[in-house]
Amino acid sequence: MNFTHKQPLLVGVAGASASGKSLLAKTIQQRLPTEQIQVISEDSYYYDQSHLTMSERERTNYDHPSSMDHDLLQTHLGLLKQGKSIHAPSYDFSQHTRRAETIEVHPTPIIIIEGIMLFSEQGLRDTLDLKLFVDTPLDICLLRRIRRDIVERGRSLESVINQYKNTVRPGYINFIQPTKEYADVIIPKGGKNNIAIDLIETKLKAMI
Repeated sequence: MNFTHKQPLLVGVAGASASGKSLLAKTIQQRLPTEQIQVISEDSYYYDQSHLTMSERERTNYDHPSSMDHDLLQTHLGLLKQGKSIHAPSYDFSQHTRRAETIEVHPTPIIIIEGIMLFSEQGLRDTLDLKLFVDTPLDICLLRRIRRDIVERGRSLESVINQYKNTVRPGYINFIQPTKEYADVIIPKGGKNNIAIDLIETKLKAMI
């Protein structure tokens, strides 16, 4: 396939929760001119749950593909590929629902989309031009997740561990790990793998 085109190049970065997807995406973003690249998070596309009580929201399985509005994400990526701007949703993790405000996103030559279940549906996979899978041991992911969710998302240690045991780990085994086979490139160590990042940077520059 010839990837040299004027349409935005859509790069998907998938992997376990806290595997280093965001760091990888941001590291690549920082290496390229600001006007050429941007990052969209799949997390923004969790379904709105404002109609549910907080206890009902807390019981939602956020590690199942049904929690994501992949249809909206696929529609938005299709619009960006056509050179059109979108209004992406914004998600509040402390409240487990979308914020009222949206984020206007304009197309750039490279758009990185990072998220745990990007490769779980064929339609969404087919929208992506390049698919990267960050492969990090689950024990490291758990340690990172504990630190992140307590500090950044106001969660308790007990709630983080319970969620990991009940939904995060099973979700990875059932829905995320199997999608590794769809990746064009598998990257160990995520955003700290400088050699892989150098190669990806070179490839992206060649593709645009």
